[in-house]
Amino acid sequence: MRYRTPSLTEAVIDDVHAVLMPASRILALAGAVLLGTTPVVAQRGGGHGTGSRPFICVYDCREPLGGLDATDRDLRTFDHLMAVQATAEQNTAFAKTQQDMQNAATQLKTFRQALEKNSTGLSSDDRSTLYQFLDTARTSTQNFLASFSDAQKSGLKELLTKVGNADSDLGKEMTVLNGTQAHPAPANMAGIAGSIDAALGNLQNAQLVLAHEMSILPAEEHDLTFHLPQVTTSAEIAGRPVSVVTAGEAIRSSVTDGRSLFDLRVVVDLSDLQENVTDIFRARLTAAPHCGQHIEVQQALLFPQSAGGVAELRLRHERWICPPGAGGEMLVASGNASVEIKLDPSVDPNGDLHLAAEVGHVESDEVFRDSLLTGPLGATLNHQISSLVLSAMKKGADLGTILPPAARQAVTIQKAQFQAGGAGQLRLVLDGQFNFSEEQIKEFAAQLRQQLSAQSTSPP
Repeated sequence: MRYRTPSLTEAVIDDVHAVLMPASRILALAGAVLLGTTPVVAQRGGGHGTGSRPFICVYDCREPLGGLDATDRDLRTFDHLMAVQATAEQNTAFAKTQQDMQNAATQLKTFRQALEKNSTGLSSDDRSTLYQFLDTARTSTQNFLASFSDAQKSGLKELLTKVGNADSDLGKEMTVLNGTQAHPAPANMAGIAGSIDAALGNLQNAQLVLAHEMSILPAEEHDLTFHLPQVTTSAEIAGRPVSVVTAGEAIRSSVTDGRSLFDLRVVVDLSDLQENVTDIFRARLTAAPHCGQHIEVQQALLFPQSAGGVAELRLRHERWICPPGAGGEMLVASGNASVEIKLDPSVDPNGDLHLAAEVGHVESDEVFRDSLLTGPLGATLNHQISSLVLSAMKKGADLGTILPPAARQAVTIQKAQFQAGGAGQLRLVLDGQFNFSEEQIKEFAAQLRQQLSAQSTSPP
C-alpha cells in the first residue's frame, strides 16, 4: 500500500483595516495609546500599513506560494519592519503627540457643547482657545515626523504622505476657523466645528496606522512568523534507506520586557517509512530459530490514530519442536495472526523523544494470542517496533538540521504527537518554545536567511 504525500498549505491572513473616525472617538483610543507605548519589535509578518500576516506554511509550501520564496519574502518583510522601527525617543514623541491630540479633541468637544447651548454664538476668545489646542497638536505631529531617519522616510513614504495630507487638511479648517467674522451665525460655526472634527479624526487615524507600522502600538497579535526551510534527511532503518522530510515555523506569541516568546512547531513527514514498513518490519522481526517459534511478517501497515499511531501486522507463525531421538524438527502448530500495536510518542523533561508501544487487539488461535498479549513474544514485538519507528522519528526531529544555530540551544520541546495528513499520511508534530531578545531575533533572521540562500543555490 502506498501513501501519497499531499501539499499542505495553511493560509492565515489577519486583516487590520484602518477605520476613519471623528475626533469624538479619539479620546478612548488616545488613552489606550498613551498607556501602551512600549516598543514592540516587528509585530507583523507582512503587509505595509495593513498589519496582515502572510501565508503560514507548516509543510510543503511549493504550491501555490513556493516554499523558499515565501520564507524569503517573510524575511524581507522583517527587514523592512526593523528598518522603520521607532526609536525610544520616537516612542516618547508619539506619546506626546497623542496627548496633544487628545487635548485638542477634548477642547473641540467642549466647544461644540457650548455652541449647542449658546444660540447667539461664541466669542472670538473661545475660537482662539480651540485654535491654540489644534495648533499644538499639529506642532507635536510635525516634531514627531522631523525625527525620522532617511531609512524610515523611504520605508514609510506612502504613510507619511497620508499623515502630511491629513495634517494639511486640518490646517485648512483651522484657517477657516481663524478667519471667521467676529460674530458668525451659530449654524455656520457648527458646520465649521464638524469639519474640524472630521479633519482631526482623519489625522489621528493616519497617525495610528503609521505608528502601527513602526511597531509603536501593540498589535492585537504578536504575529511575527518565521518559516523554517524544508529539509530532507536519509535514515537507514533495518538496512533500508528511508527519507524523512522536516519543516516548521516559529510564531511569536507574546512580548514581555523586550523579550519575545516564540511557539515552535516542527512537522516530520514519515510517509516514506509507511511505504516501506512491510519490508522494514519483515527484516527486523522475522525469526526462525531451531526448534522454536518461527515468525514471518506477511504485511504491515503504519498509520495515525488520534494523537497516537498504530502498527498493524499480519503474521505467519509456526511452532517447531525437536523431540528426543527424532533426528530433526517437527512442526506441531501453525497459523496466521493479526496484531494491532498502539504507538504513543512523548517527550521527557530533558526534551528527549520516546515512543511507547503496546499490543492491543489480536486475532489468532488461543495459544499464539496469549503469547502476543502477555508473553515474551508480545514484549519483543513492542520493543522492536518502537525502536524502528523511533529511529525515523529522531532523525526527523533533529533540530540541528532545520533550526539556525541561534535557536538550537534555546529551544525546549514540550510535546510530541502523531498527526494525520492526507491519504493516511503519518506525521510527527513537535511543539516547543524559545525566548529571544531583540538582538537574538535579528541574529536568528540573519542565520535563517543564510540557510535559505545555501539551500536555494545547492544542486537538487
